[in-house]
Amino acid sequence: MSGVGIGQRPQNGRQRAMKFLWTGIWLAYLSAPVTDLLHGGHSAGVRLLGWIGLAAFVAWYFALIFRTGRGETNRMVLGSLAVLAAQSTILALTLGREWLVLFVYVSVASGAALPLRLARLTIPACSALLTAVSLSVPGGEAYLASLLLPALLGGFSMAGVRELIHTTRELREARATVAQLAANEERLRLARDLHDLLGHSLSLITLKSELAGRMLPDRPEEAARQVADIEQVSRQALVDVREAVTGYRRPRLATELAGARAALTAAGITADLPAAVPDLADVPDDTESALAWALREAVTNVVRHSGAHRCSVDLVRRQTLDGPALELTVDDDGRGAAGTQAGGPGGYGGSPGTGLTGLTERLEKVGGTLEAGPAGHGFRLVARAPAAPVTPDVGSGA
Repeated sequence: MSGVGIGQRPQNGRQRAMKFLWTGIWLAYLSAPVTDLLHGGHSAGVRLLGWIGLAAFVAWYFALIFRTGRGETNRMVLGSLAVLAAQSTILALTLGREWLVLFVYVSVASGAALPLRLARLTIPACSALLTAVSLSVPGGEAYLASLLLPALLGGFSMAGVRELIHTTRELREARATVAQLAANEERLRLARDLHDLLGHSLSLITLKSELAGRMLPDRPEEAARQVADIEQVSRQALVDVREAVTGYRRPRLATELAGARAALTAAGITADLPAAVPDLADVPDDTESALAWALREAVTNVVRHSGAHRCSVDLVRRQTLDGPALELTVDDDGRGAAGTQAGGPGGYGGSPGTGLTGLTERLEKVGGTLEAGPAGHGFRLVARAPAAPVTPDVGSGA
C-alpha cells in the first residue's frame, strides 16, 4: 500500500509526501487568519507576532500528526494537544474572532491522534473551550455557530475513521493468522497420513524381505513369491502416498481388514479377524476412515513392537446413550502388559507416541474416543466412533 492510514506514521518518502499533501489540503481553512494578518489593520509588530504564532501552530500541528504512531504515550499526545489549544486561545483572544478556526484543527487532531476512549472526552472539551473563547472575543458569537458543529463532527469523524482503520488492520492480521493455522493443520494432516501409510507398508515390506532372505537359497520359488508381494505392497504404498498428498485418501474398513490379515500372517501371528464388516451404509465416511486408520495403526504396532503370537480384531455396532456407535477392538498377547518393550511410534511401552496421538486426534474430530493400554496378558486398543452423523446442539447457549 502506498498510502498511510490515520493514526499511523508514514514508513517511507512516498507515504510522507501523500500524508503531507492530504493534510496540507485542509490548511486552506486557515485563510481567515491569513486574511486577518494581511488586511486586518494590525500594526507591523502585531502582524509579525501573528505570523510567528500561526507558523508555530501549523508546525506543532504537523509534528503531532506525523509523529502519531511512533510509540508516543497518550500523555505525550495530550500534552501536544494542550499546547495547540493554548496557542489557539492566545491567538484568538489577542488577534480576534478570525482565529477561532484554529480550534477546529485542535478537535480534528484529537480524533486523529487519540484512541476513541480519550477522543470522546477531548473533542467535547475542545468544543467547550471554543465556545468559551468565542463568547469572550468581540463578535465571536457570529462565528461560533459556523465553527462549533465542524469542530464536533470533524473530530468525531476522524476518531471513527481511525477506529475503522485500526479494526481493518486487526482483521487483516486475524485473516493471516487463520491462514497460517489452516496451513499448520494441513501439514499436520499430511504428516499424520504419511506416518500411518508408510509405517504399515514399510513394516510389511521389512517382514517379507526377511522372509525372502531366509528362504534363499533353499526355497527360491517361495522367496520369489515374497519378492512379488514386496513389489505389490510398494506399488500400493506409492499410490496411497500420492492420494494422501492430494487429500483424497479415505481408507475403508474392508480393505484394512484384508491388509491386516496379510500383515499378521506374514509376521507369523495368528489372526482372528471378522469375516466381514457390519453394514456401513449409514455410517459417515469420516467415521469409517477414522476407524480404518485405527485398525491399520493397531495392527502395525502389533507386528512391529508387540512380539505377540496371536491378535484378534472385533468390529461391532453398539447402542450407547449418545446414539449408535461402531467399536473396534484389537487385542494381542504380546509384551504390552509387562511393559518391557521400548515405546515405539505407536506408543507401546512408554508414553503414547506419534501413532496413538494421531489416532486420538482423528477420532476426536468425528466425535469418537480412543482407549489403549495393557490388558490381561497383552495390549488392547479400543476405538469408538458414532455410527450416525454428529449434529451440534443448537438449543444450548454459549
